Amino acid sequence: MREAAQSSEDPARAAPGPSPSEAGPRRVALQGVTPAELARAVPALSLEEARRVVAQVHRDEDPSTPSSGVRRASREAVARAGRVPALAVKETRASRIDPFVKYALATADGHVVETVRIPLERRGRYSVCVSSQVGCALACAFCATGRLGLLRNLETWEIVEQVRVVRRGLEGGGRGAARERVHGVVFQGMGEPMANLDRVLAAIDVLSDPSALAIDARAITVCTSGLPSGIRRLAREAPKVRLGMSIGSALGATRRSLMPIERSHSLDEVLAAACEHAAITGLAPMWAVTLLSGVNDGVEHAHALADLVARFREATGRSPRLSVIPYNAIGPAPGGAVDPFARADADRERAFRDALRDRGVFSHKRYSGGSDVDAACGQLAAR
Repeated sequence: MREAAQSSEDPARAAPGPSPSEAGPRRVALQGVTPAELARAVPALSLEEARRVVAQVHRDEDPSTPSSGVRRASREAVARAGRVPALAVKETRASRIDPFVKYALATADGHVVETVRIPLERRGRYSVCVSSQVGCALACAFCATGRLGLLRNLETWEIVEQVRVVRRGLEGGGRGAARERVHGVVFQGMGEPMANLDRVLAAIDVLSDPSALAIDARAITVCTSGLPSGIRRLAREAPKVRLGMSIGSALGATRRSLMPIERSHSLDEVLAAACEHAAITGLAPMWAVTLLSGVNDGVEHAHALADLVARFREATGRSPRLSVIPYNAIGPAPGGAVDPFARADADRERAFRDALRDRGVFSHKRYSGGSDVDAACGQLAAR
């Protein structure tokens, strides 16, 4: 098992209180471990038997039933030491305007986390946007989750189970070459993944393990608001996984007003960590900026962003993939009468992207679907 290694620089590293499954004698959540971890946790199992058990679990089969290559004594040991807990599907909401689907999943202690099924260009393939925490401590002003505060971290199995829930809803349960399947995972749902990095990394190990969900690590992206220690650790421990970064604004004062993390970790610090990530992994990061009318959509913001891209290029020899995201309404803040932000209009967005292009920086407009069911970027808040 990975050792806990959260950095003291991370303001959201500690979640208040354990989850219910952390109280009392612990049994292994079988969908949340790799075969090697299961073999260590249940010494009666050989590694090959552990692979078979994990494969059974991820085929939604009862691991206590007879299976070729798993001894009876080993099955009994697994039954004593392990369990397959579940997240209850509270609601499934399919968008009426595009093929996005949002899942509201209930935890054993009564919280609700949200997960989104994202269609990819190739028919029958999907990415799953997963949550890593219940709520979030970082309080980004344009994100509905940030209004909730942090309630707790999700456990490894709770992260993995979100993907399993989505997979069950696909044609053929995601199995078979001609069937629908989960192709990728993006850690961009509720919570700051770098603030729950032990469990996020453990979940990545399970998601990408051939005996478990067998998702190519190169199709997994971990997004952050800007925790440098987490970015560096991600590079060291999951070098095939891609990094996504929310920029907010490349102007410090504006970024501070939108993303309080800027007060603890400046964009310069985040950029340095992103450069280190690129040097270790050979991967260019994905940067995203959500355009807010009259807030961060001016030409001066575009020029500052272009300067940031130029610095990254000079340091790494690579260009980040830059996404411009239209703002998705999150409604009024508590006590407020109206949503504090509005989407930048088409002319402002065009001028912003033109100003980038004039400085040699090319961007693409990210389609953020499911807004009619509050499934689009920034809207997840278990409403």
